Amino acid sequence: GCSSTAEWQMAAASLDHPAHATLVAQGFGAGLGRIGDWYEQGNWYRGGAEQMLFFAWLYGVQSDVRPQFPPNLSQAQLARVSRYFDLAPEMPSVDWSEALTHLPLEDILENVQGNAGPYENMVRRTPDDPLWYQGGLYHDDMPFDKPAIWFMSWYDVSTGPNLALFNHMRENAESEEARDNQYAVIAPTLHCAYTRASENTVVGDRSVGVARWDYDALVYGWFDIWLKGGDSELALDTVPRVRYYTMGANEWRSADTWPPATSEPVTYYLGSGGNANTLHGDGVLTTTPPETDRPDRFSYDPMNPVTSHGGNVCCTGNAIRGGALDQQEMEEREDILVYTTEPFENGVEVTGTIDITLFVSSDVRDTDFTVKIIDVYPDGTAYNLDETIQRVRYRDGYEEPVFMEPGEVYEVKLGPMSTSNFFAPGHRIRIEISSSNFPRFTRNLNTGGRIWDETEGVVAHNVVHHSPRYPSKILLPIIRRPAS
Repeated sequence: GCSSTAEWQMAAASLDHPAHATLVAQGFGAGLGRIGDWYEQGNWYRGGAEQMLFFAWLYGVQSDVRPQFPPNLSQAQLARVSRYFDLAPEMPSVDWSEALTHLPLEDILENVQGNAGPYENMVRRTPDDPLWYQGGLYHDDMPFDKPAIWFMSWYDVSTGPNLALFNHMRENAESEEARDNQYAVIAPTLHCAYTRASENTVVGDRSVGVARWDYDALVYGWFDIWLKGGDSELALDTVPRVRYYTMGANEWRSADTWPPATSEPVTYYLGSGGNANTLHGDGVLTTTPPETDRPDRFSYDPMNPVTSHGGNVCCTGNAIRGGALDQQEMEEREDILVYTTEPFENGVEVTGTIDITLFVSSDVRDTDFTVKIIDVYPDGTAYNLDETIQRVRYRDGYEEPVFMEPGEVYEVKLGPMSTSNFFAPGHRIRIEISSSNFPRFTRNLNTGGRIWDETEGVVAHNVVHHSPRYPSKILLPIIRRPAS
C-alpha cells in the first residue's frame, strides 16, 4: 500500500516475524525516523524545520475523545444506533491556507477546534528527542532482513530520505538474499499518484509525457516470487535495481545503483556582483570559482514569508498546490536570491543527489536557509524540481542546537535534493535561495527561542557569501549521453 498503509512496514519488518516474507512500500517516508544524516522523524522535520503537512493531517485523524458502545451490542442494535450516531464522522473543513498562519504553533489545532491528541506533544519535540525512538518509526540501527520494492515519486514529500533508506537496505540488510533483493521505482508524480500517470502526465502545470507503467504486473509478479516459491511470470533478472523517470527527456530509465554509476559530480559555484536579488539580478551559476567577495544580502521577515508555490508536498489541504509550477512571479521578491547558468547548447541531464554548501551570516541567533533547483525554459518559464531547508541552529547536528553570533560566517550544508531531469538545449539551471518556504515548512521567527510557543518574530538580515574564502556551491550529478 501507499502512504499510511506503507509507513509502518519497515518497523514491522525489523521484528523479523517468520510469516513476513516481503514488502512493497509506496510513498513510505512517514515511517522513517533517522537514516544516516536524515532526521525526518516521520516527515515531521526536514533540516531541523518542521514540515507542516502533519499539522493539517492530524486534524482529521487524531482524537482521544469519541463515543463508546458496550462490547456486547448485537449487529441489529448497532444498526439501530447508527440512525442517530454518525459512526464515520468527518471533521469540519478548514481553510488551511489561513489556519497554518496561526501562532503559536502549539495552538494551531486548538485554534480550529480540533480534537486533542498527539499533536500537542509532538510539536514540542526536537529533532533528536528520545520520544521519536519509542514509537513505530524505523531507524537505521534497527535490523532488516526482507526483500522489498520501494516506490517513490519525484514530487513526494520525502524522496531524499526514501532513496537513502533504499541504499541503506542494500548495504545493511542482514542476509545476502535480502541485500540482493532491494529494488526501487521512482515516478514523476506527486505523493501516491503512480497509477494516475497517463498518456499526458501533468505534475502541477508541467507535462512530463507518457509516464504510465504496469505497476500491477510488477507488484503481483513480485508477490508471486516470494509467496509462491518463484511461480511467477516476473523474471527478476529482467527487472532493473532502479527504474526511474527522467523528466524533460520524458523517458523511463534504469540503473544498477542510485545514483546511477554514470552520474558524474560537477561543481557549480554561486556568483554575483552583490545583487542576486530577484530574477532580474546579477546572480550566476558557473563552474568557475568566484574571484571576488561580493556577498548577496536580503531581509527575511517571518511575518511576510516566501510562500510555498508548488513543490514536493503532501497532505496540506488547500494550503499548497504541489508539483511543478512557474516560479517567475515568486522570483520578483527581493528576499529571493536567484543564480542561473547560461543556456545549454547541447542539453544537460541531472540525475542523482544534489549537494548544497552555503557560507552564510546573519544578525540574529538563528534563522533558516532554503534552496530550490529549477529548470528554466527558453521562454523564461521556471519549473521547480526539488527543494530543501536547513535551520541554522542544527547545522552541526541535531543533538544540541548551536546558535549564531552576529556577523560570523558559517558553513552550512543543506540536506541534499534529488531529481532526474534533462535540461534541453536552450534551457538553464537555476538555484533559488531564501529563508522561508511557508507553509511547506514552519517559519523561523529568528529569535533563537522555542519554535512551538513563540508568537513574535524579528526581521533577520541574512547574507550569502561567495568568494575564494567562502565558495558557496552546489554539486550537480551530471550524466553525459550521446546526442539524439
